[in-house]
Amino acid sequence: MQLPEWVKPALGGAAGGAIALAILGFSMGGWVTAGTAQTMATTAANQAVVAALVPHCLAQAQSDPQASVVLAELKEARAMNRRTVIEKAGWATPINEERPNRALAQACQEALST
Repeated sequence: MQLPEWVKPALGGAAGGAIALAILGFSMGGWVTAGTAQTMATTAANQAVVAALVPHCLAQAQSDPQASVVLAELKEARAMNRRTVIEKAGWATPINEERPNRALAQACQEALST
């Protein structure tokens, strides 16, 4: 079968256009792969959970009888150890969980510091 003369340049142009479109889409168009989209969604969900649990952490801090001791320890602790103080106090342990949430402890200590 004989192809018309214009088919080869047309297919080359279509392939070049597809490549250019993909490059522009991924670099400037905001396109992402499925893996990147899943990572972004997981990160956003985790941040939303932490934001929703900060009031619970602050309520635990207010109702704890040892709050003044823990807050004094929090003030004296170095910046990198403050999260650990909140974790040890149990304020960053979500309901029905056995271990404290590190991100929640960080957000809670930041909220308590303000």
